[in-house]
Amino acid sequence: MNSFLPIIVLFIFFFLNVPISFALMGASLFFFGFTDTGMDFDLIMQTFIRSAESFPLLAIPFFIMAGSIMNYSGISKRLMGMAEVLTGHLTGGLAHVNILLSVLMGGISGSANADAAMQCKILVPEMVKRGYSKEFSGAITAASSIISPIIPPGIVLIIYALLSNVSVTKMFIAGYVPAIMIALALMIVVAIISKKRNYLPSRDKRASAKEILIELKNSFWALILPFVIILGMRVGIFTPTEAGAIAVVVTTFIGFFVYKELKISDFKIILLDTVSGTSTVMFILIAANVFGAYLSWERLPYQLTEILLEYSNTPGMLLLMINLILLFAGMFIDGGAAMIILAPLLIPAASSLGIDLLHLGIVMVVNIMLGGITPPFGSMMFLTCSLLNIRLQAFIKEVIPFIISLLIILGILTYCPKIVLFLPNLLS
Repeated sequence: MNSFLPIIVLFIFFFLNVPISFALMGASLFFFGFTDTGMDFDLIMQTFIRSAESFPLLAIPFFIMAGSIMNYSGISKRLMGMAEVLTGHLTGGLAHVNILLSVLMGGISGSANADAAMQCKILVPEMVKRGYSKEFSGAITAASSIISPIIPPGIVLIIYALLSNVSVTKMFIAGYVPAIMIALALMIVVAIISKKRNYLPSRDKRASAKEILIELKNSFWALILPFVIILGMRVGIFTPTEAGAIAVVVTTFIGFFVYKELKISDFKIILLDTVSGTSTVMFILIAANVFGAYLSWERLPYQLTEILLEYSNTPGMLLLMINLILLFAGMFIDGGAAMIILAPLLIPAASSLGIDLLHLGIVMVVNIMLGGITPPFGSMMFLTCSLLNIRLQAFIKEVIPFIISLLIILGILTYCPKIVLFLPNLLS
């Protein structure tokens, strides 16, 4: 029973709304300080420090900074213009624009919360002005934001790749097809709801080829950046960490010299956003590594593997159990933190049954991101409701059809691994 006390303490901290990083650290120190004093405290501090000494982790602040620069460089505005000419003529035009913008944004920001916050500020007010209910606008904004971390350079993709020793490049490439499937599923739901509620297109007619080419020219630099990053890593020109640095340089160049909207004064806010976002992610990673030391000390990953294998002797059954665990955890824990805590526990069981770790990673990312829009503690749900001043009950009512469509896509991705592995295998 003593072995599980830190987990009980951890969940007590969660329900007391203690920040995740402090909850993880507190539960770990409770174990090593009071429950099992066999490990020297200096070794615990060494684990704490060693966790931050990883060169690949530098990719995280670089991509966070690139996403922040994007919001001040005019890239977001150009991407929205491109999305509008492509889907604005459809029934529920601006809702489709919302989804497509998340697809385009994902190639640069890589953060669901950043995408949701940006769209709440620049797109939702226009949707409300055009007759869309604020609750529906918030629901589609939160639901579509889960696309951003699945398209490279998603931060959660990087975290999983580091935890599982899977190629970051392959992890990035594997995200494209699932992200497109999610976008199409959400657009189908939007089309059905918009037809019932008579949400009109934002354009009177389909954009002409000339209009599309003009917007393509305006957004060319923003659209080409993700492909430069993937191609550079694929042919070995630079590492994922160097790709993050290149993304910062390129977005800065675009903001200063191409779109000419980025100012020196903006970097104060950009650096503050970067430091805030990086410190949050890094402290969770470090605390989770100390928590992982406790798990390893007590051999809990091996015990969990044995339990899972006892009740699921086939890959399909194990994937079902993993999905149920992740769906439950995602309702209570932030996506990045859930990945850091659960991936080391679930990977051994999946490996023992021959489940491809690349496939498992995409399933985990989609599942955990889905938890971000579900009650009671979904992070994108709370962010959207807070920024738009929406009642939680009204948001939940509007987001249910989107959750159902996302669960269907999750099921397809779970039991059709060839869909996930198609592009990585094609390019390997």
